[in-house]
Amino acid sequence: MAKNITDRKDDYSQWYLDVVREAKLADHSPVRGSMIIRPNGFALWENMKKALDQMFKDTGHENAYFPLFIPKSFLSKEAQHVEGFAKECAVVTHSRLKSVDGGVEVDPDSRLEEELIVRPTSETIIWDAYGKWIQSYRDLPILINQWANVVRWEMRTRLFLRTMEFLWQEGHTAHATEEEAVEETTRMLGVYKTFAEEFMAMPVKTGVKTANERFAGAVDTYCIEALMQDGKALQAGTSHFLGQNFAKAFDVKFQDQDGEHKYVWATSWGVSTRLIGGLIMTHSDDNGLVLPPKLAPHQVVVVPIYRDNEQRENVLNYAEPIIQELKAKGISVKLDNRDNFKPGWKFAQHEAEGTPLRIAIGPRDVENQNLELARRDTLEKSIVPLAGITDYIEELLETIQNDLFNTAKKRMDESTRNVDTYEDFKNEIEKGGFIYAHWDGTAETEEKIKEETKATIRLIPIDEDPVPGECMVTGKPSERRVLFARSY
Repeated sequence: MAKNITDRKDDYSQWYLDVVREAKLADHSPVRGSMIIRPNGFALWENMKKALDQMFKDTGHENAYFPLFIPKSFLSKEAQHVEGFAKECAVVTHSRLKSVDGGVEVDPDSRLEEELIVRPTSETIIWDAYGKWIQSYRDLPILINQWANVVRWEMRTRLFLRTMEFLWQEGHTAHATEEEAVEETTRMLGVYKTFAEEFMAMPVKTGVKTANERFAGAVDTYCIEALMQDGKALQAGTSHFLGQNFAKAFDVKFQDQDGEHKYVWATSWGVSTRLIGGLIMTHSDDNGLVLPPKLAPHQVVVVPIYRDNEQRENVLNYAEPIIQELKAKGISVKLDNRDNFKPGWKFAQHEAEGTPLRIAIGPRDVENQNLELARRDTLEKSIVPLAGITDYIEELLETIQNDLFNTAKKRMDESTRNVDTYEDFKNEIEKGGFIYAHWDGTAETEEKIKEETKATIRLIPIDEDPVPGECMVTGKPSERRVLFARSY
């Protein structure tokens, strides 16, 4: 255990904050609830963004950008939407400041005719634009994504997991038919699942939210849910089938091939920097951050060890072709040849920052034509011959990626169980994890369970065959088990 990182078993919340700090991912900003994303954290987000952006483009989407500010009247057009976000909106009321006694204050003469909302999400302003762009079936589908920041006035915040301002992507699509829109919604859910499991090495459950939990203004909200090491669930991504709600609110119609005017069908979907929080809590340990190779800012770090200039030159000359061969294979490598830090200090830093593989090279390694490898995930060290080293490292990085997923999947599977009675549910939920149980489908029962146990229905499964039963609370008929957990 690193001396500056709290043991997970002692205080999981503090452990999380310690890992963020020691890995230099983010800091609190002077504005309550906001965060400064440091270079290590932003490099991680950039790698996530790069992978996801390619997946979006591979499924036919284009990037665009829409304004940060939304006229207040826009949010009033869709009743469920405004009700869902009204308490989280930051409002701009004036356009300037004025100097007063060496300071500044709001100029009362600059009050806006209509207040502006700092976007909590962009459905309203995007559908206003779509109303201008869409006239005919030939204009459909529109498949647009934007990378942006949004603001939601959260009262309880935690770095990455829940902040007042955060970075995300939001996809917004328009379709001629309901079938196309539903297909888009589930397609993007599949993209998120693939990204979570193949890039983040984070296994997820997929399903649809209950009416109480769905996105404001959506007909259905699909989601991926991951299980963190402390047994709590994390909503890692959502994809919404919006029906014709926003098209009707903004009067967006198209003329079909028969000349009939119809309302457009819509979707929206998004993931955010919350994924970094999920990554931390899925893989990291008491020594710091653990990163899957596919997303790590540096997959390999090379630490040369020497005592004098002659040894330094020999070791660096030995390391250079290794570094170049690894880069030629598309492996990201960092050479840490800082002279003002001892090797042991460097080892501890790269361990805390989660670099998947460390190579240490000293004079003896040069002499014996080998090097020392250290895996971050298992902390295992091994002496490996120089011959064939780049192929070996390429395979080892793939092994690390797979091992991280398999470890997390095993933990999730072992923490997932079925419960039939409410008493058993109350006992089992204290242990954390995912619990499948029957529910009668009513909001009243859902709210009762939430109030009494602090557990929520994370999703109604869509990839498992339904097995009828009786609600664990009321005994009424239940179509299938749903997934419960306590969550972030």
